[in-house]
Amino acid sequence: QVQLVESGGGLVQTGGSLRLSCAASGRTFSRYHMGWFRQAPGKEREFVAAINWSGGVTSDADSVKGRFTISRDNAKNTVYLQMNSLKPEDTAVYYCAAATRWSTFTTAQSMDRNRFDYWGQGTQVTVSS
Repeated sequence: QVQLVESGGGLVQTGGSLRLSCAASGRTFSRYHMGWFRQAPGKEREFVAAINWSGGVTSDADSVKGRFTISRDNAKNTVYLQMNSLKPEDTAVYYCAAATRWSTFTTAQSMDRNRFDYWGQGTQVTVSS
């Protein structure tokens, strides 16, 4: 079983920054593709960013391009989401996800939340205006 715990959320002003962390259990973390998704009230859970098992390939949503950066440290079993230039529309619960049954990472497929089979509990990000 894979357990994911997000942290780093909070309240920030427009234009500010936050760094989310996702700590994962499991000895095979380094083989999992990882992703970040977010969900605002009344909306579907949407793709934010993803990173392949090695960290060499990433993808991100058009809405966060140039502002958010996903990264990982396999030695620490942790994936990060650096969020800069935050906007009120970024307000959502952010979820970390792991794909344990997906072999070859592609940027297009990484946008599909069904590719990920383990999810964290989420961390709230609120951007004030």
